[in-house]
Amino acid sequence: AAARGRCPQCGSAELVEDAHYAQQQLVCAACGCVLSEGLLTTTYTDEEHLRAELGARCLPTGIRRVQDLCKVLQLPAVFEETAVSYFQRALPHPSFHLVSLEKKELLAGCCVFVTCRQHNWPLTMGTICSLLYAKQELFASVFLSLQKELELSVPALSLADLVKTHLNSFRLFQHAANIPASFVEDKEKVVARTLQMVELASETWLVTGRHPIPIVTAAAFLSWQSLQPAARRPCTLPRFCRLAGVDLPPPASLRLKELLEILVRMASQLAWLRVLHVDKKTVVKHIGDLLQHRIFLLRNAFRQEDQEQPCPTAPGGGSQREGEGPPGSPAALEAAKDQGQGRPSEEKRQREGSPRPLLPPCLLHPRKRLRTAAPSAADCAITGEEPISDSEVEQYLRGPEEVQALRKANAWP
Repeated sequence: AAARGRCPQCGSAELVEDAHYAQQQLVCAACGCVLSEGLLTTTYTDEEHLRAELGARCLPTGIRRVQDLCKVLQLPAVFEETAVSYFQRALPHPSFHLVSLEKKELLAGCCVFVTCRQHNWPLTMGTICSLLYAKQELFASVFLSLQKELELSVPALSLADLVKTHLNSFRLFQHAANIPASFVEDKEKVVARTLQMVELASETWLVTGRHPIPIVTAAAFLSWQSLQPAARRPCTLPRFCRLAGVDLPPPASLRLKELLEILVRMASQLAWLRVLHVDKKTVVKHIGDLLQHRIFLLRNAFRQEDQEQPCPTAPGGGSQREGEGPPGSPAALEAAKDQGQGRPSEEKRQREGSPRPLLPPCLLHPRKRLRTAAPSAADCAITGEEPISDSEVEQYLRGPEEVQALRKANAWP
């Protein structure tokens, strides 16, 4: 009846095809009788056809996404062509063809990011993630997959180019209505001094393993303050970023604190600054002098890790400080009495004033570990059900020599 085009139930010729739950069905429009149903599962050919349709649909959308990113970042046309070619190569790959839509959008950003790195265009991962509203961890995973699957060579980012590009977006280099006249500064002077501050941060382990934008922001703030410290010292870092029209990265305040600690320690090595009692608030005035003698001051302010602190010893072999007599003398008793009362001894003063080793901040200030609770008396009680370790089991196993000696002993009547 179906072959003749009529319903076997009512005889109606009004037969229609209905896609019910993605399955094609032949249904009678008059009585609703289902004449034939589609397959419950799709065939391999159907799946390949669906994949081809999805790929053909995602490719133009992804290409437009890449082109939009290039326009927002104001990249040259050559960059756009390279990024589009990378996306066209990556999308059909099995590692990116059947991934989520979010990862496909990140794939477009990764292609732009790789292109900028290869052309030595200073672009950070954080900038791309902020444009795509994506998490940096997920972006990094897609970027590493793209680099591995396409076998791309991505050079490291130049920190000097990043400083110049990041400072180009500052609005403190032109007069404006909302910016005080004393806050406007020459761009070339700020860039030059910021580069010196970033080099100082790199030499003191403040850059290694960290995001560069917070360090560049803190270095630019100190450089800008040092050019006119009298008028700009009251300005805070949040206000500086607000006037400059840039976002304040949360770690920038910590990087600023670390840079100020380095500068204060360097200032303690200059003879004409020791009498001024330079602290974190006043060291900004002397940044120019500190950067000029940077290498000498770093060598004196910090000691190498393998250097040992000299400990003066008396000829008799015991340590004896200046001003103390032999053991048992009144001077020695007075010194021991002072030390017992909590007065800082000369040795303690030297130890406090001695240069500390030049190490990364993660080693100087390690994170505190959570203390584990002390085991209770019930946990320490021996019940006989404790597991036996492998080292203890080996003590009860006989070796070849012991087995042979045991056999000889058992052979005796």
